[in-house]
Amino acid sequence: MEKITVLGAGSWGTALAMVLANNNHDCLLWSHRENQATEINLDHTNKKYLPDTVLPINLKATSNFETAIKHADTIVIAVPTKAIRDVCQNMKEYLNGKKLFVHVSKGIEPDSFKRISEMIVDELPSSNVEAIVVLSGPSHAEEVVLNHPTTITAASEDMKAAKKIQDLFMNNSFRVYTNDDVIGVEIGAALKNVIALAAGIVDGLGYGDNAKAALITRGLAEITRLGISLGAQPYTFSGLTGMGDLIATCTSIHSRNWRAGNMLGKGASLEKVLDEIGMVVEGVRTTKAAYQLAKKQQVDMPITEALYSVLFESISPKEAVDILMHRTKKHELEDYKTF
Repeated sequence: MEKITVLGAGSWGTALAMVLANNNHDCLLWSHRENQATEINLDHTNKKYLPDTVLPINLKATSNFETAIKHADTIVIAVPTKAIRDVCQNMKEYLNGKKLFVHVSKGIEPDSFKRISEMIVDELPSSNVEAIVVLSGPSHAEEVVLNHPTTITAASEDMKAAKKIQDLFMNNSFRVYTNDDVIGVEIGAALKNVIALAAGIVDGLGYGDNAKAALITRGLAEITRLGISLGAQPYTFSGLTGMGDLIATCTSIHSRNWRAGNMLGKGASLEKVLDEIGMVVEGVRTTKAAYQLAKKQQVDMPITEALYSVLFESISPKEAVDILMHRTKKHELEDYKTF
């Protein structure tokens, strides 16, 4: 039995805490809301994020940040991308010795273009970091809590750390692979939300399966182009954190990004969409970062550019699709000739 803290009691943080508790680990789930922590401890529910789920009795929660950090030597960071730096800054005064950090967030920071693991390295003293592991893959919290078969990837430059996380999380319904391509895993995880927003728009416009299949396929091509330009391994994008996560996020009603895009495609404003979803839609912020990063890397990302124009330049979804369809002729495999 290991002592593990999960920071962030949203749907994904809670689902992962359930996996750990069901694996008989001493898991403490931190919420910044005291009433949410109380609900988890007394009622064994988290109705805001997982309304139909009964949580394990041995899963405990706290709203005391110091207690959460000091509880364990393995800390899972499950907060939105925009909160990563603040959470890391706040934990520094409570760190004692080295801890193993796992992050499950998916995004790129606008302007700095830094991945989550790079943001963590920026904020935490190296003397307190044993290793950083990325846990990512096609995994809806709503299905994980039902013990439906789920397969994800633990990626780290330190394979000993990746294998430890594999051991902590793996069970009969939750299978974990390891990978040493941190760049590829983080880029795939972040950019699949961008393509999922676009896929939702396609569905909202009523364009059907042909259009969405094309969008997912070409979306993967541009994710791969950007990832390789940053040093990722090409084959990572054909794996769980590339194609796997892309399929799940672009085709499921569980996906906030797909739902947000679907509403945009049906004519809702971005402000109304974000208000109605009520939870963080990572793809919106990541679209801006990916658009800027593609310009910096001189990588062609037409779907990302089209989505950026819809979100931030008042172009209608239909007009953006028309622009994509009227691009100059290309060879389908020219993206892959340099692999």
